[in-house]
Amino acid sequence: MSEKSKVRLFLDDETVPLGDFYTPIHFELDTRRLVDGEHVLKIVGQDPSGKEGLRTIPFTVRNGPAISIEGLKAHDVVDGVLPLMINAYGKGDQHKFLIEGSETPRSASAWIWAAMILFAGWAAYYFITSLQVAL
Repeated sequence: MSEKSKVRLFLDDETVPLGDFYTPIHFELDTRRLVDGEHVLKIVGQDPSGKEGLRTIPFTVRNGPAISIEGLKAHDVVDGVLPLMINAYGKGDQHKFLIEGSETPRSASAWIWAAMILFAGWAAYYFITSLQVAL
C-alpha cells in the first residue's frame, strides 16, 4: 500500500479514466480535442487508507468560432420578418492579431440616438441665438 493519495480523472460520462495518478500532479487537459459545449471533469480521490472522495467540475469548451447575433434573443416571441445580424469569428493564430472580422458590428442604442438629437438641437439653438445682433 502506498503512502500517497491517488486520483483518477474522468471526462463527462466516460468509464475509462483519463489518467490514474499519485498526488500531487500537474495535468494539462487539451480542450482542442473536445467538442464545443458543456463538459464535466470528474475527479475521484483515494487516500492511503482506501477512502474515496468525489469532485465534479462542470465547464464549457469554446474552441470554435464565437457566434454573435443581433435581432433575436433566447425565448423571444416574434412574428413577421426579422432582420438579423450574425457574425462568427475565431481566435485565429494566437501569435498575431486579426483585425478583419475580430469584432462584431452592432447598431447604435436608442440612448445614443437620443443624445445625438439633443446635441443637434442644442447646437442649432446656440447657433441661432448667437446670430442675433444687439441693436
